[in-house]
Amino acid sequence: MSLLYCNDTQGQWPPSWYTATAHDSPYYPPLQGATRADAVVVGAGFTGLSAALHLAQEGLDVVLVDAHRVGFGASGRNGGQLGSGQRQDQDSLRNMLGHAEAQLLWDLGEEAKALVRGLIAQHQIDCAYRPGVAWLGFGAGETAKMHAYAETLARSYSYDQIQPLDAQAAQALCPSPAYHGGILDMGAGHLHPLNFALGLARAAQQAGVRIFENTAVTGVTPGTPARVDTGQGHILADQVILAANGYLGGLNRQVASRVMPINNFIIATAPLGPRAAQVLTRDVAVADTKFVVNYFRLSHDGRLLFGGGESYGDRFPSDIAATVRKPMLHIFPHLADVPIDYAWGGTLAITTKRLPYLARLAPNMWSASGYSGHGVGTATHAGQLIAKAIMGQAAGFDVMARLPVSKFPGGPGLRQPLLALAMSWFALRDRLGF
Repeated sequence: MSLLYCNDTQGQWPPSWYTATAHDSPYYPPLQGATRADAVVVGAGFTGLSAALHLAQEGLDVVLVDAHRVGFGASGRNGGQLGSGQRQDQDSLRNMLGHAEAQLLWDLGEEAKALVRGLIAQHQIDCAYRPGVAWLGFGAGETAKMHAYAETLARSYSYDQIQPLDAQAAQALCPSPAYHGGILDMGAGHLHPLNFALGLARAAQQAGVRIFENTAVTGVTPGTPARVDTGQGHILADQVILAANGYLGGLNRQVASRVMPINNFIIATAPLGPRAAQVLTRDVAVADTKFVVNYFRLSHDGRLLFGGGESYGDRFPSDIAATVRKPMLHIFPHLADVPIDYAWGGTLAITTKRLPYLARLAPNMWSASGYSGHGVGTATHAGQLIAKAIMGQAAGFDVMARLPVSKFPGGPGLRQPLLALAMSWFALRDRLGF
């Protein structure tokens, strides 16, 4: 069964804390019959919403379709962290690509954060944006590396938004016995991702975008115009943007060979009341240094939102709460008696080097996906970069499209088992503390 349907109910957001606290959103009807547009966007997540909005603001007639609801996929389910830079750190990018290209990628990362904050302000999107993301580690060696990285960012990229945290400062911020230091990036931030997506959809509709929910794409035929077939109709369009990320399925083989869907999981505890100070003493988000990263923050109603654990098949685990409770209790053993009120999973997408895959698949067909857990800013920015490229300003898109994103080994049949084997090794390293 398709990932679009094997873990979710048709046309419904998952039973998450985000869904429970989402703003009212109009129901956008499914597409019926044939229509014509300047551009059609497949997928109403951050990438698709941003691309549609920016193209409509340039005067194009845009159709946006989603198999379920606006923000249904990873965009409406993730940890809500707006991180700095790219998914790979600047040292890795410089070693891989050289200083000049690493500088361009850093600048694009800063653009991505500014874009998100600007869209929130411009369109008055109520998504509880707050500044601050801390990266915390498990020993003195990791702390020293993070402090050195903060110095590199200040020296080489003129980035002065990071505060080093020694063991005492880390404990003052996050009273977990697991962490021994880190850094606090006040130029990064966190938000309610589903409400951000719904705000982008409202802005896109007001700009003239025609949005169709419960409209699954069954095929894309290249051409001029291209044809996008759906269950009950089709769209002819001069430009096609594939923005389905981990839910792309078999719509394009070139993308599918380089972008792998994986599943990640989040829980929301019952409100902690005064015990919230045993988790965080400031309204910031946290991510740690494990390969299968733990990430968490406090909600506006005082719950711990904690993400952890991954799976590599189609199905989510039968007990998501138990899956995520285990890493949560490693970080916060003093919360063993706290009930879990919400537990949900989502499908994101990764690439071999954890760098996004942006590609011009044909003269009038574009794709962006594979954000590897760094999608709040990067996906939103990718949509804008595609829109700019369509309008003749391709410099930013071209930088991202040059990233070396290779095919996964094993082909369609073996790539998931091979990935599961590799990830099991990294999970073992996490447990052993390597």
